[in-house]
Amino acid sequence: MDGLALTRGPGARPTSPGRWPDAGPGELLDRAADALPAAEEQVRHGWRLRHAGEGPWWSGATLAHGGVPDAGLASGVAAVEAFYADRAAPALVQVCPGCPSGLDGELAGRGWRRHGSTLLQVAGVSADPPRQVLAHGSEQPTAAWWAVRGPDADVAAERRALARVTAPSWYVTAHLDGGPVAVGRAVADRGWAGVFGMATLPAARRRGAGRAVLAALAGWAAARGCRGLYLQVEERNAAAGRLYARAGFGTLARYHYRSHPRAALPRCG
Repeated sequence: MDGLALTRGPGARPTSPGRWPDAGPGELLDRAADALPAAEEQVRHGWRLRHAGEGPWWSGATLAHGGVPDAGLASGVAAVEAFYADRAAPALVQVCPGCPSGLDGELAGRGWRRHGSTLLQVAGVSADPPRQVLAHGSEQPTAAWWAVRGPDADVAAERRALARVTAPSWYVTAHLDGGPVAVGRAVADRGWAGVFGMATLPAARRRGAGRAVLAALAGWAAARGCRGLYLQVEERNAAAGRLYARAGFGTLARYHYRSHPRAALPRCG
């Protein structure tokens, strides 16, 4: 973590970079990959080559956190291209500060397209939920959880993906006016808890439901002895960014994806 600094948006509570000495961006993004496992994964020269199957496109991105292959970056990228070609799947690589420094240039030189910018954010584990919002948690997603999460998700595919998660998980649903309005889940792994699947019904936004979910997830993470929380949010998602800043999250790193010139990724930003 030497040389890394937390940056934070307006209104976020200060958090010292010295509080996060045990996990860099690549290590947290590896945890995130384990929190929604790909349908297939192979490890080659320390890189995690992943095939999403029916899962979301980003769950099929290669994670190149294992350093430069002995035969060089070009041979590593060629192995990635062959892996996806063998499966008739779109070739995708996540590029983050934990990757070899020349990886982005190697991919760009081969014509791989760059997609978006995503923030990896971290925060402490203590939070106080808004008192007017009731939040419930469970080890498995409930019908109420799916009622909020379902409209924007391929429920059947997501159920199968979540069934592959082996680390302890917690699913939280916040209620307002007698009904479920916001959800999220957390996965605890090696002292950190990742936050995923945050969603709030439009009618309940700006009423504290999202913060109640985050606070409940933080409380669960603290009870399990986790030292911090992390999450991923697209940089262009200003509304989510404001929610996370108010909850105390700060940006540890930015990363993006690159896809092969012939890859079709209609949902990739």
